[in-house]
Amino acid sequence: MTLHRRTARAARLGLAVMLCVAAAPLAGSGSAQAQSAGMSRASAYTFSFAGLEGGDIRLSEYVGKPILVVNTASLCGYTPQYTGLQQLWTRYRERGLMIIGVPSNDFGSQEPGGAADIMKTAQEDYGVSFPLTAKVAVKGKDAHPFYKWAAVERPLETPRWNFHKYLVGRDGHLAAVFSSEIEPMDARVIDAVVKEFRAE
Repeated sequence: MTLHRRTARAARLGLAVMLCVAAAPLAGSGSAQAQSAGMSRASAYTFSFAGLEGGDIRLSEYVGKPILVVNTASLCGYTPQYTGLQQLWTRYRERGLMIIGVPSNDFGSQEPGGAADIMKTAQEDYGVSFPLTAKVAVKGKDAHPFYKWAAVERPLETPRWNFHKYLVGRDGHLAAVFSSEIEPMDARVIDAVVKEFRAE
């Protein structure tokens, strides 16, 4: 091979290597950007729950309204919060607030029963009339997709016990998060809900 050919071949190889090196981060970056864009486009309205009494509870039916999503349990020290949740809903439902109870046995095995047991506690013992979902997992690999999405939205504020509260804002993203010990009628919860109404 002549010197001219070797030089030309080396130049072509060098160019090919540079193109590969340049393209690799671009491809990776583009993929990450696409995934990030996809995640940012996702909202709570993407999700639905099976209803405790049948049918589906589709969050898309409440577009533009605040939604308080609460993982519940029948045998928990926080179970009396059902009363406060009902009071909150009674006060603000006509302004558009939706409350959804999500029974879960994830914490302390405190929701061991079936649908009839859950309904008895919530409806008969505490007078709950807001919607309840079928029992689901709210943590770990088997968590309901809404809870997996919420964990991405607020990774440091995932449920650690029963009666953890996610407030979905009118834009479909999490506006506030309240831990189990914060009562539903706490001023902080009420202020966050009312703030969503003011955004109308």
